[in-house]
Amino acid sequence: MTININARDLQQYVGTETGVSRWFTITQQQINQFGEATHDQQYIHCDPDKAKSSPFGGTIAHGFLSLSLFSAIAYDAAINLENTVMGLNYGFEKIRFLQPVKVDSQVRGRMILADVIEKRPGQFLYTWDVTVEIDGEQKPALTAQWLTMTIVGE
Repeated sequence: MTININARDLQQYVGTETGVSRWFTITQQQINQFGEATHDQQYIHCDPDKAKSSPFGGTIAHGFLSLSLFSAIAYDAAINLENTVMGLNYGFEKIRFLQPVKVDSQVRGRMILADVIEKRPGQFLYTWDVTVEIDGEQKPALTAQWLTMTIVGE
């Protein structure tokens, strides 16, 4: 659940986990649609029969598919400032794909607010440490340091 706070209280959350998202099931249909949208239809993603003979034993999600869940993860697990006008993706400092996500796996995200800076009045640059976990696996699918910008109104 998203935490709704006033901007003056932001610094209290630096260094803390702000939330954990719900579980998302990664289906073959999603993988295929992502492959079509990104023009990446490599067999390890989109050909279940051929992928059976791969080292993964079946299809796996694109790493960028797992990364693309960050917006949905943030809706569940990030801080929401009162009077937010918009939130923007600002980029990444670091991304590491650590383990493949096999088809029909469930993943969820954990968010830690690593830093926040008020760049201009009403413009807050967040640095998030995000981990995407795979249900039943010790090693996460990925870790990233994600930058977002929140703009608040009066």
